[in-house]
Amino acid sequence: MVDRWLRREDERLLTGAGRFVADLRVPGCLDAVFVRSEVAHGVLREADCSAARETPGVAGAWSAADLPGLPPMPDTRQGEATREWPSLVKNRVRYPGEALAVVLGDDRYRAEDGAGRVLVRIDPLPAVVTAEEAAGDEVRLFDGLSNVALHGEAGQPIDDEVWERAAVVVESDYRQQLLMPSPMECRTILCVPEGDRLTVWSGHQAPHRLRSDLARLLGRPEKSIRVVVPDTGGAFGSKSAVFPEFIVVAWLAERLGRPVRWIEDRRESLLVATRGRGQDQHVRLAADADGRLVAYELTVEADVGAYPHLGVAFPMQTAWMATGPYTTPQVHATVRSVLTNTMMTYPYRGAGRPEATSPLERTMDVLARRLDLDPAELRRRNLIPPEQFPYRTPTGRVYDSGDHLAALDLALRTLDYDGWRAEQARRRADPGALPVGVGLSCYVERSGGERGSLHDYVGVEAGEDGGVVARCGASSSGQSHATVFPALVAETLGVDPARVRLVEGDTDELPGGVGSFGSRSAQIDGAGLQHAATLLIEEARERAARMWDLPVEETAWSDGAVHPVRGTAAMGLSELVKRTGPLRIDERYEADMAFPFGTHAAVVEVDPDLGTVRVLRLVAVDDCGRALDPAVVRGQAFGSVVQGLGQALYEGVPFGDDGVPVLGNGLLDYLLPTYAEIPPIELGETRTPTPRTPLGAKGAGESGCIGTPPAIVNAVADALRLDHPDRLQMPLTPDVVWRAAA
Repeated sequence: MVDRWLRREDERLLTGAGRFVADLRVPGCLDAVFVRSEVAHGVLREADCSAARETPGVAGAWSAADLPGLPPMPDTRQGEATREWPSLVKNRVRYPGEALAVVLGDDRYRAEDGAGRVLVRIDPLPAVVTAEEAAGDEVRLFDGLSNVALHGEAGQPIDDEVWERAAVVVESDYRQQLLMPSPMECRTILCVPEGDRLTVWSGHQAPHRLRSDLARLLGRPEKSIRVVVPDTGGAFGSKSAVFPEFIVVAWLAERLGRPVRWIEDRRESLLVATRGRGQDQHVRLAADADGRLVAYELTVEADVGAYPHLGVAFPMQTAWMATGPYTTPQVHATVRSVLTNTMMTYPYRGAGRPEATSPLERTMDVLARRLDLDPAELRRRNLIPPEQFPYRTPTGRVYDSGDHLAALDLALRTLDYDGWRAEQARRRADPGALPVGVGLSCYVERSGGERGSLHDYVGVEAGEDGGVVARCGASSSGQSHATVFPALVAETLGVDPARVRLVEGDTDELPGGVGSFGSRSAQIDGAGLQHAATLLIEEARERAARMWDLPVEETAWSDGAVHPVRGTAAMGLSELVKRTGPLRIDERYEADMAFPFGTHAAVVEVDPDLGTVRVLRLVAVDDCGRALDPAVVRGQAFGSVVQGLGQALYEGVPFGDDGVPVLGNGLLDYLLPTYAEIPPIELGETRTPTPRTPLGAKGAGESGCIGTPPAIVNAVADALRLDHPDRLQMPLTPDVVWRAAA
């Protein structure tokens, strides 16, 4: 596959012809507005909706007391303790912005008017907003139950003797701050009752999962619900679950027999959309006198939000990936997931792998300084050599393939590592020059998913008109599926990509689907579509062989047609379907996880007096195996690098003393990097295909969020010549940098 194919989506989206949930026009639709808590933790005394119901244009207003049958969120049982997450607060507020009531109006304006008239009384309670605060259980979110919702570990405990005998041992503490995914389009849902069917429109990453959850919660057969995903303005992991607002909207639409829609606005999103990261980490790293790693220990206290939903287990990704790309013989990681008075922490681009890479890579630089070794040389001595793949890590991962040394070397050459080190020495000799620093980060990540989700449903169908329909259980939120997947099927069949049309994001089209998250689409769905297209070719050859009274072995396929091995006759798909009937292959394709990797490097200039950081250059060398569309892969890598830049320098959720996020000015308070903040970025690649699918592709969407932040932070620490990294915690705001330099 090559770069010449323009993205099919571009013209439609860039000319305003996209079709998002907010664009859908449904007769009789009611708009939902949620009344939200202004406190982080408290006892709900009253949520009186009577005045709201009298507001002109308001069709109804309800609190939890008015909807006794309203189901709670699923997945709230952890072990023997049940911690219910109600769809509307019943008696206890546990995070700022938690929904207290809902108002439906003929339009959003009237619903907002009604919401403003709901009378709310809450008795505040003390709030805890970090895992460290909450883990002591002095303030309990659930009476009689600990805030610690999960204990986990990966690898084996390391004997004290190992640390005592090591030539060098370094320890550090890090904070992975809470982040907001911040897609262009916030969360959306539109539920339309249609007789015995309920059609749900949502910008969602996993439509079949949403269908299953809603069916279970509403007590309906899955076949009675259809979920359709129109155009989606980004997701980054934040749109792959069912949410309390979704349950309320679906419940009311079903009972009122009218369409109901909720469009989350930016203010709501900043307050109650899912969070990412949120870990306090302690690391201990040991090496021998030559810089060979001996042992690594990672302790994680993870802030998972107010309720133990799906995010409670995701810190285990950090534990499983703690080894990184190194041949460390002993690795042990422990995790505690702790409930806090914040919105749910959920998978956000990288989902556990950035949290694993950052502490390890930052501590590698600390170790290099302690050993008086160049940071690049320390990494070179410890990277897994190519001949050791497949490589089993001490934490139980089995890496499929890799050449980590090649990625490191390419990154160093691309950056001009030696040249920048020379410039650094020159500036250090000049008292009037601003210092520069060079930072590296070698990473390895997991793509595809965990056991139980390493599959998807795919289909390829040939029509009488010569067209081909490709179906898959993925759901695009900006990954160019409509361009890449048809081109892949066309390449396999030997036809023009214009003849292939992709259908996804519709639960009526396939019996099941896993969705798009965890950098799985190309690796799982792409490989599945290639496999289904290959099966279609085999079926076409078998049908032609029967027509021509030939053994299958005497037929061949090329350029979208079947023909006898000996002879000139050929039959295209259109004619074959006309003569033999519908030709469709449906498969449940099974695959395995893969492990993309790479090296990121950064050069920064720091003004110690002002605390400002100027990124002079960023280099990202990534390996995702076979790149199905290099231009799309580069776009994914570039966007991910910018998000990694945001974590390193700008983004973070600040809390007031009352536990409420200080985000009253929206994106003026939660800083996202803009075009003006993007430094020169150079992308490179190595290609080590995975042997676990014939396609050879690994995930490509999350590399920058993983590799870029520690490279930047290491560069700043290098510029300031810091002996200990604890003084630099992300985001590296001017105040943080100024204090570290003081």
